[in-house]
Amino acid sequence: MHLLSALELQQKRVGAVVLAGGLARRMGGQDKGLVELGSRPMVSWAIAAVQPQVHQVVINANRNHDIYKSMGCDVVADRHTGHIGPLAGLSAAMHYLDTDYIFMCPCDSPFIDAALVDRLGQPCVEKGCEIAVAHDGMRMQPVFCLAHKNTLASLDAYLESGERKIDRWYATQNMLEVDCSEFAASFRNINTDEERLEAEQELLV
Repeated sequence: MHLLSALELQQKRVGAVVLAGGLARRMGGQDKGLVELGSRPMVSWAIAAVQPQVHQVVINANRNHDIYKSMGCDVVADRHTGHIGPLAGLSAAMHYLDTDYIFMCPCDSPFIDAALVDRLGQPCVEKGCEIAVAHDGMRMQPVFCLAHKNTLASLDAYLESGERKIDRWYATQNMLEVDCSEFAASFRNINTDEERLEAEQELLV
């Protein structure tokens, strides 16, 4: 069931991109989104969380496209070469989706709370910011954001200039850090097999 969000009350359409395009060096180069977590691909937990909150979910992946497509989402590859990080995935999604806003999150955060989408949407409605970035109470969580599509030209110019750092680009935009400390568990990610086994035990309780 699709839930009515703050942005929809303002007649805005929201899409989402789940980032699965990295090299996962800390997991031996495995395609992290496809690593099994509770007999399901890890990426499926993030998709299931955000799908009810948005109009369309795409997966940003640079390999195994057919497997990702079998999960019922369209797949977009980086338009910029070299595995340059999450901003490349956000750019790819912005080019593909026809929504006003794009929510971005990583594939390796299976505890993500669906309410995070709406929390980030609130300042976009109330304060007119173009990028809302989650803050966990201690630090910014830059790969969890909601960005307006009209930032795409700036984003592509930034990447084409050779820049990569996500927080540096944010600093050039109409950006607001949003207190998401009540959703702190959402930002827990899986980087090792030990973390995967621990998360699996909690998710399957």
